[in-house]
Amino acid sequence: MKNIAILASHSGSGLDAIYEAVQNATLKCNIAVVISNNTNAVALQKAEKYGLKNFLVNAANSEDPDERLYSILQANNCEYIFLSGYMKKLSPKITQNFKVINSHPALLPNYGGAGMYGRFVHEAVVRNQEEKSGVTIHEVNENYDEGKIILQKSLLLQKDETPQSLETKIKALEKIAIVEGLQLCLN
Repeated sequence: MKNIAILASHSGSGLDAIYEAVQNATLKCNIAVVISNNTNAVALQKAEKYGLKNFLVNAANSEDPDERLYSILQANNCEYIFLSGYMKKLSPKITQNFKVINSHPALLPNYGGAGMYGRFVHEAVVRNQEEKSGVTIHEVNENYDEGKIILQKSLLLQKDETPQSLETKIKALEKIAIVEGLQLCLN
């Protein structure tokens, strides 16, 4: 069974979807470790609740956070990394030695790149009166949101769509897309 690490800076909502899919055998992998760069990350609390090994890795507790991250991933035999709202750019040492997968709350290549995450994406989509939006599961390389697309799921926006209503719909769609995207990668 393949080992996956989940990196999250805040709530790590993708962790819930992956954990549930592993528990019900929809995903055939092992969540080896959860890592956050944020002391207050809810994802670390979730990892504790789920009984998962977890680490806090940042500049405050590590002289070289990238090297520490790499050594934790190696020590836990991780082949895959899933980014669940991880807000730090990964070093090439990580992106070149592991299969790194991200979920982006838009249909890339639109609304991607530095600064395009969470509500900022939804605000831009609504402001530009797009007809549809969605979720992209993609491989991660050294550039924000430019890796190979694994899977996209879309939805139509309503006439009265707000950034908040869109975010709610995208989060629900994202849980499905994460599991399907990881199934494609792991098989």
